[in-house]
Amino acid sequence: MCGIVGFLARDADSTKFDGILASMLGRIGHRGPDAAGGFADDICALGTARLAIIDPAAGAQPMSDASGRYWLTYNGEIYNYRELRDELEAHGRVFRTRSDTEVLLEAWIAWGPECLPKLNGGFAFAIYDRDLQSLVLARDRFGKRPLYFTRHKDDVLFASEMKAFVAYPGFHFEQNAGQIASILGQWTPLPHQTGFTGIESLGLAEWLEIRDGTLTRRCYEHLTFDRGPAIATEADAIARIRATLIDSVRLRLRSDVEVGVYLSGGLDSSVIALLTSSETERPVRTFSLAFESADLDESDAQREISGFLKTDHTTLTIGHSDIVANFEAALYHAEVPTFRSAFVPMYLLSKRTREAGIKVVLSGEGADEAFLGYDLFKETQLRAAWDGMDGATRLQRIASLYPHLDHYGPQDLAAVTSLYHQFSRERMPGLFSHELRFQNGRFSTRLLREPGDAFAAITGHAAHDPGFGAMTAVQKAQWLEFQTLLPGYLLSTQGDRMALAHGVENRCPFLDKAVVDLAGSVNLRFDDGFEEKRLLRKAFADSLPPAISAKRKFPYRAPDSAAFAAIRPDMLDAVCSDQELAKLPYLDVRFARALVAKILSRPAAEISTKENQTFMFLMSLALLHRQFVSGERLTPAAPARMTFADYRAGARAGHASQGSFISVT
Repeated sequence: MCGIVGFLARDADSTKFDGILASMLGRIGHRGPDAAGGFADDICALGTARLAIIDPAAGAQPMSDASGRYWLTYNGEIYNYRELRDELEAHGRVFRTRSDTEVLLEAWIAWGPECLPKLNGGFAFAIYDRDLQSLVLARDRFGKRPLYFTRHKDDVLFASEMKAFVAYPGFHFEQNAGQIASILGQWTPLPHQTGFTGIESLGLAEWLEIRDGTLTRRCYEHLTFDRGPAIATEADAIARIRATLIDSVRLRLRSDVEVGVYLSGGLDSSVIALLTSSETERPVRTFSLAFESADLDESDAQREISGFLKTDHTTLTIGHSDIVANFEAALYHAEVPTFRSAFVPMYLLSKRTREAGIKVVLSGEGADEAFLGYDLFKETQLRAAWDGMDGATRLQRIASLYPHLDHYGPQDLAAVTSLYHQFSRERMPGLFSHELRFQNGRFSTRLLREPGDAFAAITGHAAHDPGFGAMTAVQKAQWLEFQTLLPGYLLSTQGDRMALAHGVENRCPFLDKAVVDLAGSVNLRFDDGFEEKRLLRKAFADSLPPAISAKRKFPYRAPDSAAFAAIRPDMLDAVCSDQELAKLPYLDVRFARALVAKILSRPAAEISTKENQTFMFLMSLALLHRQFVSGERLTPAAPARMTFADYRAGARAGHASQGSFISVT
């Protein structure tokens, strides 16, 4: 895991490349505090801030092949690197290190872009071909690792985090009202969106070639849910789920440093902790969040599973003051507008994890998307079948939909019945499953003076996928989750960005391609979808405490607007002052002012979900403008510490030495 930066700059002053690259790396040094290295020739510069996990002594970056033609800067892990190395060695490739970095480099040289579907991992990388003077950027299939790029005049810049671009001469940020409308509507950025004008995120399973001033983007794999193995019986499905997850965890335990587990107390993280414990000799280090607010807290379940597995457990308790005190810092790392504050506790948890000496953790992200764990999937099934049901069946189905909500009564059933009747037929092309959710997003777009069609981007994104139109309603719901909330928030704002803020790498066993493919082949075939993740539960029911294996999903939440209303921090001036609000030219100041007044004057119980969500969006938009557009709160980072080595002495030896900067002459 690392942070990477670089640029391709024709007709530029290459004598300044070293300083620019060092300054860019300095802004993302938190991602890789173990070492910094760089490469530069007359038109290209590559830099790496390294978090040393595999082959710490010899895996320094940027790395070149023996000839010095190809140069790689790489963020992430290729979990099946040992198998790929064996395959490459069988074809005559010779290796100088034990690192997955060198395996990736040699795989690209041997197979080119055809190597990308072979890679099992979370990655983002750049490879520069000195002979062709071309640069290739690539990203993993599920969007686990970030990679941004932008054209600045005639130059192309890239980085793991957008804040690195500030170090490039003449670059400045500008919020994009059209993208912001889309983000507010669907809750998160789409895979290509950033919320800033001219800056793009490389999409999921994409690679981009920059050559002779032309940018060519390609997709190496499209997301589907029907290419898993043929499964004959439910018993076979359960056995295969267990075996595939065991293999996935084993791969993600490949590390030259200790690996811990984030333990939420739910089924998914408990399964990961169980499998990790079975693969390690000493007690697994586990880390959890507890909350002062009882309605947010899962610490009882966390203690139960930790005691059952005999893990070495650490709990961090979070209150309103912790959310408020760390919101600006966490948002600076997130870089995008956010609809909740739950990423802030994860920022604090990664800090505690790193302080405990752990810099790799496994977590349960992806299980709900792969195994249909969200209520959204049940709701989609029910709405899709609504017109074919009689009244009694409808009521029975609705009553079984939310068994975990103890307060559900006749009045609630009547309200939901009416709502489902209204939304039993598709209104937004391709977005049937998410139409109810997007009602909250539609309310959030009222923050904008001219929101336009906030859902045009996501409609177009879905229509562009070659297989989307033929998917079932539930598969479309899965596809939309894999394209929006998962990469746009869970894996990024709440995941990678918070973990790497303190130099911690997070790995997600449920997002192994084999696991996702398998889940797609058994979901709804042996499970009607109304018993939450039934097959996954049955696969581990004999190995976990009954209270854990039968536990219903408890959504991870944190205090949102209530924390700001209770603490009244100074940062509220960003949304309380007309002068400050006026700095956001796209904002409907009148609506924003009325929303803030209600949030700060009414009890939390009187604030609706959509109002709470919209307030969090407003706060993050205003603070991001301060941090990135105005630069009022953006403290310049110190350049990365690098020494300089002569190209002939360093690069031709094969790869940069740890902490060195290689400048090509």
